[in-house]
Parts: sequence; structure tokens; C-alpha cells
Amino acid sequence: MTAARIMAAQQQQQQQQQQQVLQDTTRLASSTMALQVVFRVLTFALNAFTLRYVSKEIIGIVNVRLTLLYTTVVFLAREAFRKACLSHSAQQSWRRTVNLTWLAVPLGVCWSFALGWLWLNVLEVPDPAVIPHYGTGVVAFGISAVIELVSEPFWVLAQAHLFVRLKVIAESLAIIARCSVTVLLVLIWPQWGLVIFSLAQVLYTSLLSLCYILYFVKFLGSQEAEKKSFPLRSMMEFLPRYSVSQDFLDWKQAWLAWSFFKQSFLKQILTEGERYVMTFLNVLSFGDQGVYDIVNNLGSLVARFVFLPIEESFYVYFSKVLERGKNIKSQRREEIAAASEVLESLLKLVTLIGLVIIAFGYAYSQLALDIYGGSLLSGGSGPVLLRFYCLYVLLLAINGVTECFTFASMSKEEVDKFNYIMLGLSLSFLCLSYYMTSWLGSIGFILANCFNMGLRIAHSLYYIWKYYRDSPYRPLSGLAPSPVVICVLVVSAAVTGYSEVIK
Repeated sequence: MTAARIMAAQQQQQQQQQQQVLQDTTRLASSTMALQVVFRVLTFALNAFTLRYVSKEIIGIVNVRLTLLYTTVVFLAREAFRKACLSHSAQQSWRRTVNLTWLAVPLGVCWSFALGWLWLNVLEVPDPAVIPHYGTGVVAFGISAVIELVSEPFWVLAQAHLFVRLKVIAESLAIIARCSVTVLLVLIWPQWGLVIFSLAQVLYTSLLSLCYILYFVKFLGSQEAEKKSFPLRSMMEFLPRYSVSQDFLDWKQAWLAWSFFKQSFLKQILTEGERYVMTFLNVLSFGDQGVYDIVNNLGSLVARFVFLPIEESFYVYFSKVLERGKNIKSQRREEIAAASEVLESLLKLVTLIGLVIIAFGYAYSQLALDIYGGSLLSGGSGPVLLRFYCLYVLLLAINGVTECFTFASMSKEEVDKFNYIMLGLSLSFLCLSYYMTSWLGSIGFILANCFNMGLRIAHSLYYIWKYYRDSPYRPLSGLAPSPVVICVLVVSAAVTGYSEVIK
């Protein structure tokens, strides 16, 4: 009887621990999402301000060329180690995990030297008379990447133990400091150009790393550390150390990191595909790169703040309602009907939002860019880019909903097969981007994105049609708006378009 009570108490304790982990993870996810919103809003406001004081060529160099250098160094140096170290199990030693995370620093130094040399000696260098201090910018962004990597052991331990507030506070302070310094220096010494953004970037990564280090200086040895059973006891234990009693590294974990590195290398190329095409193939001038980056950020606001939350939330819904990998005959009729109704309603909603953006986008693109960036954006190719981007927003909306249903109901084998399809689509997108941009300029990037997104939508629509074909439900009918809605949107587009033409 006593043994049974002990087992019951242990099970109850495990359930409480699992519930606490779930709550902490939820808080971390929501805090990270809020941080992303703050980051986007601050970046949006910063770009709107700086556009009135610096040239679009400098914006292109900073937002595309130098930022790509920084993100490439950081991603290639730490992403694989992060995944491997966060896969930590009870049998693994935190001592060896800390040693492994420190390898990101020398790897980051090597990547900084290699890519910095490439950025300075192989890629097209801007005219010093037009954009001075380019070399300073390359060095500063490379150094900032290494500075951020110094905090990697602290970040991994904080993430593994779900230190929610630390991540939010550290990144928020660093972002606010970078924005404030940029605005202040642009107001006082706008002629400094790239030097301003270089100083702000180094300040950002330095403050970010310092926040993590100072937090653990205060945290270690405290009652909270004892309560959390934190595995390290002093700051010296965060430094790499060799022990005679055990290997310097957990080689199983190290080989796992190598596997992740090979995946990360390809992922980085595909994620930053547009910027790599712009940087290495010189298909756009620095000024056009700046305008494209600004229009891309402006046009994707709706996708980030409206469509992405819908996609993420209803992926969870479909995952709970539908049984992965089973056809509809093997599932409850009520759940299939509910999923169909929700999917149809979501498609109606996002299609309507996308069509409204297209209907009014043509007439108001120039006004929006004039308000945001002044004549620098509204007087060149910016309005045409934003008008084409309105079409891309509609495709983004439809793809987000259809893929969230598709991924929630696919079997593991179907998901693995789709990953190969995605790889092929991504590589074809890179090739198509190069040729269409060489032919059409910046618009080519948007059209290549539209083509790629159209193929993904076609795949998802075929999957959904096949999924429901043996049932009376037709959720894809949500893609067809009512005739009244179409008439209203056509009249609105015609009236606003005519007012744009005759102004």
C-alpha cells in the first residue's frame, strides 16, 4: 500500500512538472511572438525615419549586403550547435555541452574572416565617393557577429531551462538601444552614413551579450538557482575546461551537430535566397536593392501580423481535430465536417482580405510609399513594386491556410516527400529569380515568388481535393467569393484607379 502511494505521488509530481514545462514553453512562445512584433514595429519606424536622412543606396548596402554577412556568419556558426545542445538528455553532461557551444566562437571567427574577405575582394564594392566606409561596415558587422556568439553558452543554458524574461528583456533592450543610437547619430551626423549603422550594430550585439552575462552573474548562487537545480554553480563553469576524467566533447552530440550543420547550410541558402541572388549576381543596383527591401518589409506586414497568426493557430486546431495520415472514412464524421467548415471559412476570410488589398493597392501604393519614405520611394519603381506585391499577398494568404491544413493532416511519409518537393521548388525559385530579375528588374523577384507560391498552392489544393473527394464536403468553395463581393471590389478598384490616373 505504501509503495502504491509512493508511485502515485511520483506520477502526480511528474504530471505537475510536465504541466509547468508546458506553461513555461507557452509563455516563452508568446513572449517571443510579442518580441517579434515589437522588433518589426521598431524596424519599420526606424526605416521610415532614416529614409529621409540617408540615401537608398546606403539602405540597400545595410539591409541587404551587410545584414546578409552578419546573418550568414551567425547562422552557420551557431545554428547546428544550438539544435544539438538543446537536444540535451539526462545522460549527457552539461560540462561537455558548454564546451561544445564555445566552438561557435572560433567557427564564427573563421566564417567572419572568410566571408569578410569575400565581401571586400570578390563582391562588387560600392563607389567610395557615393558610399564611403564600406570596409568599415564589413569589419563592424563581422565583429558584431563574433560578439554575439560569445553569449552562446549563456543563451543555450537559458533556453534549455526556459528563462522566459531574460530573452525578452535582453533582446528588447538591445533593439531599443540600436534604434535610439541610429536615430540620434542620423540626426546629428547624417554624413557618417555606414559608420552610423556599423556602430549601432556593434552596440546591439554587445549589449545583448552583456545582458546574458550579467544575468547569470546575479543568478548563480541565488536561491532561485538552487530552486531550479541549475547545473552550473559559478561563472567559471561557463568557460571551456578540459577534464582528465572525461572527454572534452560528447562525440555523439558533436556528430549530431555536424548533421544539423549540413541541413543548416542548405536552409540558410534557401531562406536568404533573394539576398544571395542580389549580392552575388549583381542583378540589381544598391539603390534598387534598398527600395526592394523596404517594399518587401512594407508589403509583408499584413502577412506577418494577420495571416501568420491565423496559420499558426489553426494548424494547432486541425492537428487536434484530424488524425494524421488517416483518410476521412477512418475518422469521426462530426470532426471531418467541423474541419471542412472551418477551412472553408478561413479560405473565404483570407481571400476576401487579399482581394481587398489588390482592389485598393493599385491606387494607394504611391500614397502609402510617399507617407512612409517620401519622394525617395514614391518617385521611382517603388509604387510598381508594391502593386505587384499586393498580388503576392493574396497568394501568401491562400497558401498559409491551405498548407496549415495539409501539414496537419499529412502522414509522416507524405511530409517527408513534400520536403523534397519544397527543396526542388526552392532551387527552381533561385534560378527563376536570377533570370526574371535580369529581364524585369526588381519586379522579377516578386513574380518569381508568385510563381513559386502558386505551385505550392496547387499542390495543397490537389491534396485537399483528394482528401475530401469521397465526402459531401467541398471546403475549397471558400476560394470563390460571391458575385456581389466581386462586383463591389471591381467597382471600387475602377473608381480608385481612375482617381489615381486623373490626379
